[in-house]
Amino acid sequence: MKHADLAAKARRIKLVLTDCDGVLTDGGVYYGESGEVLKRFNIRDGMGVERLRAVGVETGIVTGERSPSVSKRAEKLKITELHLGIKDKAPLLGEILARTGLTAEQVAFIGDDTNDVPILGLVGLAACPGDATVFARDVADYRCQAHGGHGAFRELAELIISCQGGAPAADRGSE
Repeated sequence: MKHADLAAKARRIKLVLTDCDGVLTDGGVYYGESGEVLKRFNIRDGMGVERLRAVGVETGIVTGERSPSVSKRAEKLKITELHLGIKDKAPLLGEILARTGLTAEQVAFIGDDTNDVPILGLVGLAACPGDATVFARDVADYRCQAHGGHGAFRELAELIISCQGGAPAADRGSE
């Protein structure tokens, strides 16, 4: 996609929704005797959430999993648009739009796999991590250089902030 077209899409964004596993995490999950024990999140992605909020762009997580660690991460980042156990993400977009009054063109989604493809095709700005599956890459407007769990969300956040005229990142710390 041409930079001018991408920038035009990014300027309209008011809400950034993200998948969790493979975007906010590297897709790895640590299991113990009682099930899932740990997920690894990137601190810089948390700063991306804060920086988006500072310029008036809200964020949300939409994941097929029902992981307590995702709930804890969302709580820490003050993300209220949290949707766990959502296997079919596209219908949820309609519910979010109806509730918030936003249009699909004002929403970005970043996802990494086949279950994200339908919603990626509906939003104003579709993105994927650099290591996303070919299915997600084929429908994404923007493919991050960073991989999932290694700053892909932050990269998308900075793109949106930059296109909306926000200040460059100082990156002096994060959540």
